[in-house]
Amino acid sequence: MRESVGVWGVRACRIPAAYVASGRRAIHVTLVAAAGFYLFRYGLGLPVAATYALFATVAMGGLSKIPGTGRQRAAVVLRLLPVGWLLVVLGTYLSVRTWSAVVGMLVVGFALAFSAVGGPRQAGAAPGLQLLYILPSFPPYDPGSLAERLTGTTTGMALLAAAEALIFSEPAPAPYRERAARAAATAAGCATFLAASPHALPEADVRAGRDAGWALRPANVPEAERPAGPGLRDRALVHTGLTTRTLLNRLAQLPPAPDGRPGNGVTAVLHAVAQLASATALCLRAGTPPAAPHAGLVAARAQLSALSAGPVPDGASAHSTSHAPDETSAHSAGRHTPEGSTTRSTGRAPGRPSAQSTDPTPEGTAGSGEPASRPDFPPAVLRRHAAVLEVADAALAMGAAADLAVHGRHASIEVPPGRFWYAATPAPLLWWHRVRGHAERRSVFFQNAVRIAMALTAARLVAGVDTLPHGFWATLATLTLTRTTMDETWSTIRVALAGTLAGALVTAGVLALVGPHTAVYAVVLPLWMLFAFTVGPVRGVGWAQGLFTVLVALVFAQLAPPTWRLAEVRMLDVLVGSAIGAVFGLLAWPRGAHDELRLASAHLLRKAAEIVVATSASVAQGGPGPATAGGSGHRSLQHAVILAESAYAQFQSEPTPFGGRGRAVALPGVDWQATLMAGHHSLWGSDRLLEPPPAGLCAAAAESVSGLGDRVAGRMLLVSAALDPGSDTPTAPVPPMDPVLAGSGAEPPGAPRLYYATVSWLDSLMTDLARIAHGGSGPGDDGSPSAR
Repeated sequence: MRESVGVWGVRACRIPAAYVASGRRAIHVTLVAAAGFYLFRYGLGLPVAATYALFATVAMGGLSKIPGTGRQRAAVVLRLLPVGWLLVVLGTYLSVRTWSAVVGMLVVGFALAFSAVGGPRQAGAAPGLQLLYILPSFPPYDPGSLAERLTGTTTGMALLAAAEALIFSEPAPAPYRERAARAAATAAGCATFLAASPHALPEADVRAGRDAGWALRPANVPEAERPAGPGLRDRALVHTGLTTRTLLNRLAQLPPAPDGRPGNGVTAVLHAVAQLASATALCLRAGTPPAAPHAGLVAARAQLSALSAGPVPDGASAHSTSHAPDETSAHSAGRHTPEGSTTRSTGRAPGRPSAQSTDPTPEGTAGSGEPASRPDFPPAVLRRHAAVLEVADAALAMGAAADLAVHGRHASIEVPPGRFWYAATPAPLLWWHRVRGHAERRSVFFQNAVRIAMALTAARLVAGVDTLPHGFWATLATLTLTRTTMDETWSTIRVALAGTLAGALVTAGVLALVGPHTAVYAVVLPLWMLFAFTVGPVRGVGWAQGLFTVLVALVFAQLAPPTWRLAEVRMLDVLVGSAIGAVFGLLAWPRGAHDELRLASAHLLRKAAEIVVATSASVAQGGPGPATAGGSGHRSLQHAVILAESAYAQFQSEPTPFGGRGRAVALPGVDWQATLMAGHHSLWGSDRLLEPPPAGLCAAAAESVSGLGDRVAGRMLLVSAALDPGSDTPTAPVPPMDPVLAGSGAEPPGAPRLYYATVSWLDSLMTDLARIAHGGSGPGDDGSPSAR
């Protein structure tokens, strides 16, 4: 609620926040639409330009739902101005014949609806752009008036952009880069604290890390600030957010140091992680490349990896070859950290204790760095080594992703081609990759585009064949009333028809009473427009349709001699458009994303099970295996994750499934985001374990890893069958199971750190599978795809 204050400072009334927001937009639309309409209609005597100026404003300011602040919306409208010109030109020339107009409606309608794959701004602008094409594709068929149509369209969109940017501008929320920078700074503080005695995070720091990761979840980021585009920087920024959340969770879950003594190798890695996290925050805020701290962490990670006989990631071998002996000796002596890892004031939070550690190490020393001199570590130390190296991997990925997000193709950090496959891909190919990934019937973007394109095409065909009077209104009704599920479409149509009937009765009365007195309509139009665009969005589709019915009557009464039968025509057109929308809502995927999310999640888990089995076998036997990044299995799972994420995004905006419980698989309490977490964990864990290809395990460790991998994969298949049961699938529910994998506590003799890293990964997947059957939201239950 917001209070309005009178001229004497006395509180006048309390206005709901929803009306404040819609009222701000209504003022923009009303001022621009009225100015453009009156300028051309009464000032210049150009009724066609007046019509296009008004409807261009209504299309982009009222029908479109472009997210963001006023300045952000203004920028989008200006960038779309050439698209608006193209649509008006196409609609004008294709409308000469009914068949060409129908074909154009099919192609343009699909293309504009499918453009939603480009992100929330494109998705929000699509309905308004549809209207800019629909308007010229109906009578009068007059290509000779094209210049006047373009003039009106340009005036409406340009004035709307100016109003959005200059009138009642809203404060800009924190951009995603700033949110990621705050989270990276929080991670730096946590790593600094873990590197110092007592080598544990206080509860306040755990909560701070959890809240910072929670703030990066897409559901908690304003739609306009989400990096959802297909370009390199948006993809890298998404990667930055995911890796930062991963780092925060791994720091919070780091196992305690054996006997309270972490060892100088571990401490050096945590120092380097803190340095890189601080540099990442600085890079996101000021653009300073984090190359030196990144190289320091690569070297520190290589030292610890060599010390515990673990795998060394790409790019670490050069550092370990040139620096390993001296730096390993230095870590053991506790004198200094690797290059770029010296503790700086920017890497330590105010009031933090010193991160310098002089504790004796239980790991022994490795003065020469030679494999023969490595001590025989107990399993507890190897488990902690595995966890610390995973922290380092997350921090390295975070720094590289942030550098890409800020500097694009001029990034200073050389990135591995697998995880950052998009870094060297040209922008057109990235767009093509996004479009191709959704150009199939399992994509909700494809389904929505087909549904709305077929409905608009049918409406245009009916209007052209049956010479429906004011057929434009029928097509507009189809556009505004067709929803992604049949239930939602039907409930919307019922309310809309009731509102249209009420509006038609008011319209008939007004036209009968006022008659041909145009001045009355001219005076009432801006007042009614302000009221309609303020109340309609808040009160719902019924009010919106009723108020808009009166609005269009006030407009057309100033363009042609009015008659009360205009209300009758409006009612007929809305009825025809609603019926067409209902038919295609029933025929084309009537359950929307509800069915699609269930099928996509089940498919994702089946692909993840294949990756788990292949990765476990590769770790046990040695060699790259089929699950490495870029392999066919890896690409299939990545594609399955993309489709499941798009279905989940639409699912969150849809009501109860069509047809009731008897028409669908009952899945109460399913945590759909946990299935996405399982997919991401399968991909990222497989990448970490198989790069570079492992050398294999001893017989006992190999048998243990293979058995645990098979059990996790089997569990994934059970959950997948429960989400997408076949006709002969057993109906018994999936039995509950402790998320801590039975047998994961085994300690085969001589098992290396790679064994414990693999078991830790399988444990995290079991936790994801346990979460699928339980809800859970809030900062205490981070639904990050990289929670472990």
